[in-house]
Amino acid sequence: MTTATLNKKSKKIPVRGMMENVMEQFNSASDHIELHPNIRKILSITNNEIVVHFPVKMDNGDVEIFTGYRVQHNNALGPYKGGLRYHPTVDIDAARALAMWMTWKTSLAGLPYGGGKGGIQLDPSKYSQSELERITRRFTFALADNIGPEHDIPAPDVNTNSQTMAWMADTYMSTRPPAERTANQHVVTGKPDGSGGLEGRDRATGFGVYLTIKFWAQHNDESLEGKRFIVQGFGNVGYWAAHFLEKEGAKLVAVQDAFGSIQNKDGIAVEDLFNYSKSNNGSIVDFPESKTLDKDEFYATDCDICIPAALGNQITKEVAPLIKARLIAEGANGPTNVEGEKILLERGVTIIPDILCNSGGVIGSYFEWLQNRNGELWQLEEVMPKLEKKMKESFEKVYAFAKAESLDLRTAAYCIAIKRIEKAYIQRGIFP
Repeated sequence: MTTATLNKKSKKIPVRGMMENVMEQFNSASDHIELHPNIRKILSITNNEIVVHFPVKMDNGDVEIFTGYRVQHNNALGPYKGGLRYHPTVDIDAARALAMWMTWKTSLAGLPYGGGKGGIQLDPSKYSQSELERITRRFTFALADNIGPEHDIPAPDVNTNSQTMAWMADTYMSTRPPAERTANQHVVTGKPDGSGGLEGRDRATGFGVYLTIKFWAQHNDESLEGKRFIVQGFGNVGYWAAHFLEKEGAKLVAVQDAFGSIQNKDGIAVEDLFNYSKSNNGSIVDFPESKTLDKDEFYATDCDICIPAALGNQITKEVAPLIKARLIAEGANGPTNVEGEKILLERGVTIIPDILCNSGGVIGSYFEWLQNRNGELWQLEEVMPKLEKKMKESFEKVYAFAKAESLDLRTAAYCIAIKRIEKAYIQRGIFP
């Protein structure tokens, strides 16, 4: 581990856990499919790891030095693809784990992409909008030679959004020769609608989470009407997943965010909570007609479906026994660690893995990339059916493989994803 130069205050324990999780999951699936030893060696490591330190002038005139990361895991199937997050826990090990997950996710979805991930180690709530813009632009400038629309395509992630991507795209295009600038608009995805973004990209990840839950219910001859669900993280993913589930008649009974947890057994109106959080500095705390819960009480809420849509390593061996849900739908990346998952599977709980459940976001990104690349403008009415079709294809493949091989859904998803990459290496060979 190369942590000697990292911020001593960063939370290294959960980060190491994420890397251990992804490697154990990878090795388990690789054993099952008897992955070629040479290809296992290649996929066990990253291709490139970029660390940049850059100065930014603050509003008060002081200069701060920031550390940014971009890990490019594998590009056997196409350009590196993955988000950039702004969070205190971002470091090289977190980026490694997340980049590997992106490789499996894009492969499983059948996209012409590899996997990458990164971000900046900071708490964005401590900076003004103008400071965040300068930080983003300076980070983009530092990364400019390592990203590109046919090489590595960043996207939003935790604490980054369409505005962040607009700043990145503008900065990157400004570094290109004048004749090439507009041709590089698809260097990032997740941009605002008016700046080359895709209609529906904002809801794509949450919509995908909802779809996988719907497909699971259909396979079990069940309706979502009356199903009770809880959501950890009420940001973009958690909100949209809850929005679509509520429309199907499901009932949101508890929510947890970075500020606290709330519950109402009779149901929480999703739109009311969303509007309240926007007016309450992003917090759900003290939402009317709800009671406050302790963190562990949130997980112990009586429900049918649990949607972890915040950060990684949330469902551990301590948390797993508390969960009453029959289904875990992973809206976040790596929210369930290996120990927690074993407990849940032994209890008969179904887990829709992150690389399948939240892949609507990267599929939406692929649509945006194609739209920009071809000089087209796709309408929302055509985007959502295309997204549902891709998600259903992936879900059916995983569900069928899991049933045929007597596997859990995560191992099945990994097997399918890794076999696609293995096929590419076998067909192409390894240079030289």
